[in-house]
Amino acid sequence: MANETITDDIVRDFFRTNKLYKDKKVTIEKQSTTNKKIDKLLKNASKSGNGKGYPDFIIQYKENPNLIIVIECKADRKKHKSDTLDRYKDYAVDGVLLYSSFLSKEYDVLAIAVSGEDPKRLKISHYLQLKNTKEAQAVFRDDLFLTLSEYENGYQKDERKFNQDFQELLKYSKTLNDKLHTLKVKESERSLLISGTLIALTDKAFCSSYRLKSPKSLAKYLIATIEEKITQVQNEHISNIISSYAFLENHTILSVKENKLREIIDEIDDKINNFIKTYKYFDTLGQFYIEFLRYANNDKGLGIVLTPPHITQLFCEIAHINKDSIVLDTCTGTGGFLISAMQKMIRDANGDAEKELAIKSKQIIGVELQHDIYSLVCSNMYIHGDGRSTLIKGSCFTQEVIDKIETFKPNVGFLNPPYKVKKDDIEELEFVLNNLERLEKGAYCVAIIPTSCLLADSGEGLSLKEKIIHNHTLEAVFSMPNELFYNSKVSVATCIIVLRAKEKHPKNYKTYFAIWNNDGFSKVKNIGRVDIFNKFKEIREFWIENYRNKDEVVGHSIKKMISYKDEWIAEAYITVDYTKTQKNDFEKFIFSYVGNLFLLKYRDTIQKDAIRNKDINIHSIEFAYFDLTGEKGVFDIFKGERLNKNEREIGKIPLLTSTSLSNGISNFIDYDSFKGKKRVFENKITIDMLSNVFYHGYKYFSDDNVHTLVLKDKYQQYENQYVSIFIATILQNISIRYNYGRQVRLKRLQSETIALPIDENGQPHWQFMEDYIKSLPYSSNL
Repeated sequence: MANETITDDIVRDFFRTNKLYKDKKVTIEKQSTTNKKIDKLLKNASKSGNGKGYPDFIIQYKENPNLIIVIECKADRKKHKSDTLDRYKDYAVDGVLLYSSFLSKEYDVLAIAVSGEDPKRLKISHYLQLKNTKEAQAVFRDDLFLTLSEYENGYQKDERKFNQDFQELLKYSKTLNDKLHTLKVKESERSLLISGTLIALTDKAFCSSYRLKSPKSLAKYLIATIEEKITQVQNEHISNIISSYAFLENHTILSVKENKLREIIDEIDDKINNFIKTYKYFDTLGQFYIEFLRYANNDKGLGIVLTPPHITQLFCEIAHINKDSIVLDTCTGTGGFLISAMQKMIRDANGDAEKELAIKSKQIIGVELQHDIYSLVCSNMYIHGDGRSTLIKGSCFTQEVIDKIETFKPNVGFLNPPYKVKKDDIEELEFVLNNLERLEKGAYCVAIIPTSCLLADSGEGLSLKEKIIHNHTLEAVFSMPNELFYNSKVSVATCIIVLRAKEKHPKNYKTYFAIWNNDGFSKVKNIGRVDIFNKFKEIREFWIENYRNKDEVVGHSIKKMISYKDEWIAEAYITVDYTKTQKNDFEKFIFSYVGNLFLLKYRDTIQKDAIRNKDINIHSIEFAYFDLTGEKGVFDIFKGERLNKNEREIGKIPLLTSTSLSNGISNFIDYDSFKGKKRVFENKITIDMLSNVFYHGYKYFSDDNVHTLVLKDKYQQYENQYVSIFIATILQNISIRYNYGRQVRLKRLQSETIALPIDENGQPHWQFMEDYIKSLPYSSNL
């Protein structure tokens, strides 16, 4: 007969042999708890559904009170997990997940289910349920116990846990920003205050005594501690770095009013220092810098756009960073790329202390020109890497800086250059070329730059593209999300560009292009753009695998031979996958169009009826590609005209502009004001500069960001609302080839194709298009 006591003894004996338990750093309680908060949470957790219930074991970490482990045991291996997960009393997994659901209201819970009486044949399952989440996710290997240290380390490295903690950090950055604003700390000094405090908190004497100091004494003590710690690291700009913190001593609030500076230090220790201790080699200061300057507009005004941390880590994957990499960032900023690279390199060093020292002192090279940011990155690298990294103050274009860089022989280049704001600013590709010239032959340079640089077809931009592929190889280009820099309040379309240094782009060489415009991140109020649904890990793995294999995936990636005159962007070459268009897409288009007719009062009522109650399969007919326009194309395309705002008068004729809303209608203007002066269309398809596609069964004017598609004369007899709606729905797929950085233009439309159903002669099957739309709901309103 199965005896659960045997299972309990196996579990208890295993964990009591763990070092953390012997060192009294954890508590283990069996079927009870002395923790009042846990006891209260379990008051309704009975497995029978009535009253209080306790798991077989509760383990608490004394130095990590946010995490608890709960364990439920069953003697019979057959009673490990039910199919429905709701037989709490009978099955180990079901029961432990029940307790986890109650405890996760206040804790991160590692739930462990154990079944069996033979230590060598135990069934073991692990689940992690983070605080205030509804689902427990399977973690760790099945059927294997880990040590308590391994459980804690695994928990701390869990990507979902990181995302949750990072969101809390972003929330706190806003809270701290508001507090420092109230305390009259300048935006440019706020990150320095944090960095200096974090440096001081590495000093045991400071930690044990700062609370005893008066405001003035504390300010002086903080600066003195920063100087003492920084001076331990050789840096020719020590005096300049220390001078950046001088504002603390004379601050009219922090150095005068009781408790103000002390409370800030306490908060930084609790909220930021603990995060840094848990997540080493993460550009925490950079996230605060973004928050502090986003409303001051200083970052945008200076062209500074700090790279999100998931992208700095992505760079390391692209460039195959390892322990022997020597990484150069010639536009260092707060050091995000260098910190991510250091993390990757130290992991690859696998505990080799001598190699770790070499990595920190000889294999991380940064260049920064601006004084306050240089002080910040020095502080940042001290916090994360003990400050031995080679950080050069100056312009990457000066010979003195160039000579210093070349002594290290860097074999990887990373950069996010200052984005050009003024006409006289240095071009972004100049920074890329500068980085390439500092690298060893065959080294990889990875940069993120505005899309516009890669589309240049004239002037200096074109000349720079020619220089690049005359001396270097364009390996790959990835189109990034439009709102990647949302947290910096900067709207710029960007691409990641990958180059191989000092090897001329070979003739007939195919560059790899891919669309990486969906990283799974979402905008969350009062936080920013975050990976709230934990999607990025899987997305990143897909991206990197396809890149390394150079896979061509329809709608995602393609290899293409290019010249400097071409557009260096995936959207220019990617194949549109028209086969993805489903019945639901046509129905949505019709419903949206008919809804707009109702709102425009062109229809008094809306009926759901189809014209013909006949089910037609869209995949029952063959499709073929046709040129969208041109001599052999289906359409003539007419660009709209600018209608002077001062000449417009309110009227009844829709004016179309570039928008995804209201069927493209932005206003209603008087017809007679432009009659005979501007072209008016009726019953036509339009596509605007951002690739929004609509059909308009009414007269309209359109501005110069809207293009109207008119069927060629030979096809005019087939034009009607049904055919137009069919084609417009299909044409929506074209949006994959356009974005804010690469907009729809007449010249680009001339190279577009469209897939249409064909008849037995290989011509567009107009009757099928008409019949198909008539078979769909709401078509009776057309």
